[in-house]
Amino acid sequence: MKKVFLMISLAFAFSQTSTAQIDFGVKAGLNYNSESIQSVSEDVFTGAESKTGYHAGIWLRFKLPIIGFYLRPELVYTNLENQLLYKGSQTTSYNFQKVDIPVLIGKRFFGIGNVFAGPSFQYILNSDFSLNDISEVDTDGFSVGLQFGAGIELGNLGIDVRWERGLNTIESTFLNVSTNTNVTFDTRVNQIIIGLSYKF
Repeated sequence: MKKVFLMISLAFAFSQTSTAQIDFGVKAGLNYNSESIQSVSEDVFTGAESKTGYHAGIWLRFKLPIIGFYLRPELVYTNLENQLLYKGSQTTSYNFQKVDIPVLIGKRFFGIGNVFAGPSFQYILNSDFSLNDISEVDTDGFSVGLQFGAGIELGNLGIDVRWERGLNTIESTFLNVSTNTNVTFDTRVNQIIIGLSYKF
């Protein structure tokens, strides 16, 4: 968690030292998560189906010395969910919540359009299954991903579509109550994100 707060502090401190105009706003939208359960050490999950999640947060944007480019750090809360079959017969949902800190470099064009890319630092807050047979879920807290996308802005309102790819394994384990054994699986996030933003 200390790493997350350090990244937030650095991003905001850097933005405050910039002499360029700073834009500030809020954002919210939908997340479509795919392939979030992989590399299961036992054959316990089948028929995984992604479900729509959501996010909400704040953002800053300021110009870089490089002509036409900007830096946009964000602080976003994200909730994601998957539905899958456990041992081929029982349906369960896998839910997890995380804090995302994308640090994006972008370029505006034609006055309303922009493209961007950059790393996303993530901290998993909580994860859990809805089935009693699966308990004591433990997930690695910190991970790094990559985001890139494009958007448009009309006045104070903006919309963007971005793709996020997890760069490192997020190792998760749970206790299989029926067999009293630990099962390890990979929950790295790969998702499409549709966001609406408002600039103050």
